[in-house]
Amino acid sequence: MNLPHGLPAYYDDLALSFEEAWGLIAAGVTNRKSPSHMPVVGTVDGFGVPQLRIMILRDVSREARTLRFHTDSRSIKTEQIGQNPATSVLMYDPAAKVQIRMTGTTHLTATGALADTAWSTSTPFARRCYMAEAAPGTPWAKPSSGLPDWIEGKQPEEEQLVDYRSNFAALLVEIETIEWLYLANAGHRRARWQWDAAHNLWTGDWLIP
Repeated sequence: MNLPHGLPAYYDDLALSFEEAWGLIAAGVTNRKSPSHMPVVGTVDGFGVPQLRIMILRDVSREARTLRFHTDSRSIKTEQIGQNPATSVLMYDPAAKVQIRMTGTTHLTATGALADTAWSTSTPFARRCYMAEAAPGTPWAKPSSGLPDWIEGKQPEEEQLVDYRSNFAALLVEIETIEWLYLANAGHRRARWQWDAAHNLWTGDWLIP
């Protein structure tokens, strides 16, 4: 079937839509200007209330179905994930006119090779936030970055960062569903893919937008 002028090849193609979705997701790792570089990540607190925040996407593995984010191991977020690992991730690309919603389970990794590599390959400036004297969200008497005065506004040296490695953790979100919404004047398109663990593959269906 010939598509109306201006519509992408994946408009009525479920398999191509799936490829486009993964392409947009992965772009967030290498392209800092990509909207998927800073998705919304949602977890659930101890009262069952959704908690949303923007996080930087650090790595994507399509084979392992994982998204990697970094966080302070002392944060309230890590405690909540330990109690309930259910996680959602939201991306919206206005240029592509695509919304991607994902759900899955988060695994907290604070020690071991993966966390060590994630730590060592981050820039010293990025790791500086883990030098905060108190956990994120701690009430404070005055406005503060939480950093010690001696490192405020400076990039730390590697030897200055060693004692703060224990404050770092990697979050691996293992994706179980991907929902896709493409906006078009000709008619929106919506689809959802579910990971089938028994057959080790993704299964997808069109949905009414």
